[in-house]
Amino acid sequence: MTVRILRAADLTPTPWKNGGGLTREIATGPEGAGADAFDWRVSLADVTADGPFSAFPGVDRILTVVEGAGMDLVVGGEHHIVDEPLWPHGFPGDLPTEGFLLGGPVVNLNVMYRRARTRAETAVVCGTVRLLPPEGGAVLAVSLDDGAELGSGGGGVRLDRYDAVLAAGESPGVLRTMGQAVLITLSGG
Repeated sequence: MTVRILRAADLTPTPWKNGGGLTREIATGPEGAGADAFDWRVSLADVTADGPFSAFPGVDRILTVVEGAGMDLVVGGEHHIVDEPLWPHGFPGDLPTEGFLLGGPVVNLNVMYRRARTRAETAVVCGTVRLLPPEGGAVLAVSLDDGAELGSGGGGVRLDRYDAVLAAGESPGVLRTMGQAVLITLSGG
């Protein structure tokens, strides 16, 4: 079993592939893979202005607005109003995409995965959930509020806002949230 605790305070902002903004990478598979070599990638992006999204050929994306009023995503010329908070929205990363803010800045949790090699499922959960990595895959949980705990009875690991746990192999146990968390299950294609 491999379990890693990923602290939000340790996430380094880096420029978007297209240079239009900054992102904070939470985790990639394989670890350390660059923008053209990852099987999957999960990150947080602060979006403060309208503009184009980077193109990622062969990649599907799941965008979840975790802060702010939302966005009008124009994907391949088609409008997708993403104004429901904490509602994962999937779209192909290889189509031309632009984002237009609906009411000020947003923070997006982005899941990207190469459709020929990986599958990703994203859900927003509340309460208590057992983290179960699929065989040959991984599970990543990102706390959206302070006070989540991995483990039990005060002897667990505390996760605060945007802290994450990444597990492969066996289950690392139960995640208890004081609010909500995004749960991402990653498996082979």
